[in-house]
Amino acid sequence: MISTVFGSLPFPNQGGDRVVSKVVTAAISALFKRSEQLEVNVRAEPVAKLLQGSVDGFDFIGKGLLMHSGLRVDAMELYVQAVAIDFGAIFTGKVKLKQPIQASMRVALSETDLTDSFNTPFLKEKLQKIRHQGQPLHFDATVFKINPDRSIRLTSNVRVGDSTAAIAVDITAQMEVENRKRINFVDVTCAGDPAGVELGEAVVQHLNGLLDLDQFALEGMQIRVDQLRLRHQQMMLYGVAHIDRFPDRKGK
Repeated sequence: MISTVFGSLPFPNQGGDRVVSKVVTAAISALFKRSEQLEVNVRAEPVAKLLQGSVDGFDFIGKGLLMHSGLRVDAMELYVQAVAIDFGAIFTGKVKLKQPIQASMRVALSETDLTDSFNTPFLKEKLQKIRHQGQPLHFDATVFKINPDRSIRLTSNVRVGDSTAAIAVDITAQMEVENRKRINFVDVTCAGDPAGVELGEAVVQHLNGLLDLDQFALEGMQIRVDQLRLRHQQMMLYGVAHIDRFPDRKGK
């Protein structure tokens, strides 16, 4: 009976757990424009419990994940326990949760990822909402570096309003997480001429109100970070992801 049911699924001649793993992988893939590696391993013992929509858990490992916004994640790992799914939806190649789930999470962002993110139209548009002396700011050639002492250095050429002259901004700071959801720059030092120092201080003040992780979370996901580490030219975020739903499988 079980083999007959699983044989009728979108991936015939495979075990039920592998079938569900492939469907979950496809659902998560819809969140990304491109990925270097993306793998989901669904655990169910005995496999027959899948017929009731009960899954012991699943592990998700992704590398080189490019979001549709242009933001890139070097690595992401999610570990989920006790998942209840709508088994009938598997027949259509979709994953539907019967209830929200919580996953242990590890996310790694490289210096290159962070630099590229600050130069995407997605984040540039958000940065333009920053006002200095009543004027919007336009960032160009932004570079994000992680220093050996685990501080960060953010440099950028910033134009204020309609001015064609850029002001060099050079910010060094420590990073910390506030209320598990907001990344802040602390212990800040701004280098450069007086105009650059003044603008750098204003940029930090506004960035600390802008870098809310909920604005950058994947579809149907809420991120809460318990620990942020800077090492080996990477920013590591450890915490939990609250997942309300999986996206429909789309050919994006």
